[in-house]
This record gives sequence, C-alpha cells and structure tokens, in this order.
Amino acid sequence: MQISWQMIKKLGLGAIPILKLRESLLEESQLTQNYLVLSLGSCLLATFGLIINSAAVIIGAMIIAPLMLPLRGFAFATLEGDIELLRRSFISVIFATFLSIFCSGIVGLIISLPEFGGEILSRTQPTLIDLLIAIVAGGISGYAKIRPSVGDAIPGTAIAVALMPPICVFGLALSQGEWRIASGAGLLYCTNLIGINLACIIIYFLGGYARSNEFARTYPGVFSILIIFLAVPLGISFWQLISKAKIHDSIQKILVTRSLVNRPDINVFQVRVNWNKKPPVVIVKARASNPIEPEVVEIVENRLKRELENPYKVIFEVTPTSVIDSSDEE
Repeated sequence: MQISWQMIKKLGLGAIPILKLRESLLEESQLTQNYLVLSLGSCLLATFGLIINSAAVIIGAMIIAPLMLPLRGFAFATLEGDIELLRRSFISVIFATFLSIFCSGIVGLIISLPEFGGEILSRTQPTLIDLLIAIVAGGISGYAKIRPSVGDAIPGTAIAVALMPPICVFGLALSQGEWRIASGAGLLYCTNLIGINLACIIIYFLGGYARSNEFARTYPGVFSILIIFLAVPLGISFWQLISKAKIHDSIQKILVTRSLVNRPDINVFQVRVNWNKKPPVVIVKARASNPIEPEVVEIVENRLKRELENPYKVIFEVTPTSVIDSSDEE
C-alpha cells in the first residue's frame, strides 16, 4: 500500500501545497455576501430562463452560479477528514440549495405557469449519461483547482454540469404541485452533487493530497455506495429513453414514409410524442388539400396499436394546402 501511495504522489498532479489548497478552499466555501448575491441572481436568471424557455439566459445563470466552489471544498474535506472545511462547505451548499428552491417556488406561485416548456421538461428525466457528465465535469473542476493555470475551465464545467437549473425546476414544479417533475429534477440535482464530489475526491487523491491512512475513511466509501444506488434508477431511465427513441423512430417511419389510408394528399412533415399522457399522445403535423375525418385518425391509431403493440392517441394538426400548376391557367 505504501509503495502504491508513493507512486501516486509522484504523478505530479498536485501543483500547489496542501496547506495553500486548504486555505483557498476554506475561503471559497465561506457563506459570504458575494456568494449569497451570486446564488440569488443565478437562481432568478435560471428561473426566468426556464419560464420563457430561453437556453441563452439559462447558460448565463449557470456561469454565474457559485455552487461548484463549496462542492470542491466539501470533496477535499471528506477526503482529509477536515471538520471545519466540511462544516463550511456543507452549510454553503445547503443554504444556496434551499434559497434557490424557495425563490424559484415564489416566482412559480406568482407567475402560475400554464404549462412547462422544453427547458424544464428536459431536466426531469436524468440518466446514466447525466451522471457521467457530472463525474467528468467534477474531475475537470477539481483538476483546475490544483492546477491554477487551467482555471479558465471553470465556466465550461459549470455549464456542462448545470447545477442551478435543476434546483429551480424543482422549486417551480413544487409551486405548481407537479410532484413527478419535481422528483425528476431533484434526482438530477442529487446526481450532479454526488458525481462532482466523487470526481473531485479522486482527483485530489491522485494529486497526492490525501494521507495514505485517510483515504479509507467513511465519506469516500459513502459516495461510492451512493453512486451504485443512483446507477439503478438512472440506468432504468436511460433504458426507457432509448426505448422511447426507438418507438418514436418507428412511429416516424409508419406515419411519414408510408401513405396514410390511401390519402396521397396528406403530407406528414413532423411527428412528436407526449410520453407524459396515458396512453402516449402522438401529435402529427401534416399538410392536406382535403379535410381529415375522425375515421382516418381512428385508422391511424389502429395501425399504430397493431404494429407497435401498444395504444396511442393520435392528434392531427393540419395545414390546408392547394395544388396549382400551369394547366390551371385559362
């Protein structure tokens, strides 16, 4: 074990002394006025961006969010058994989390959303890919901390792992009584937190900052166990995502590449599926020169049920068209 530890220490990942690193992490993990203002501003920006479905505003909020800073301190504290740093970083993370949930919930109550947009819904079904993203981004963030020369990577990792938006989605969903959406956003946030912490712990360890008799402490093992438990629901969600993608592709082929019920005048140009309904709702955008009767829609529903072995509700959104060529000239 001692030989392995000496080999790890010779990797040279640690660019700054351990005491200097700890001092810097203590400063970053402090619950200061700047931290609170940035957290509140980031929360409001992310909430408004989610409401208006603006990716640009959400990205801006992710860059501002300071949550990554105390998380790096928390990882170092769990590795070293540093109670003071652990206390500071934990308080900062928890306070920012509940502040963001409260503020986004208040905004949701005031505005009273009629429906949730794509930016909100996209953060309610975390998968194993989200866990891998959190681990990679957390690793880069930890590496940037021990290698100040690559500190410019922090904004990129903040955007990649997206800590603030899931909290805001959680608050918005709670304000509207959408428990399923809230639970999905909460799972994504927990996934990001655990993935970042585990990755930072590994980077600090490889950087030679942990004492050889400290790495076997409880906290790193706890994070590893949590990762394993997270892998189960995230794996199921990932499998469901793949299955839905395959079904959507099959529906697309059935409705777009084949002529519908001997109606060559119907031109289907977009198909999307609302999986939140029971049965799932297939929304078909089409152009047609003649009206589409309910009997036609029923035939399409029966075809999907027969070929996909599951019922689907079909809704056509039709744009009227007319065919004009040179023979129409007088």
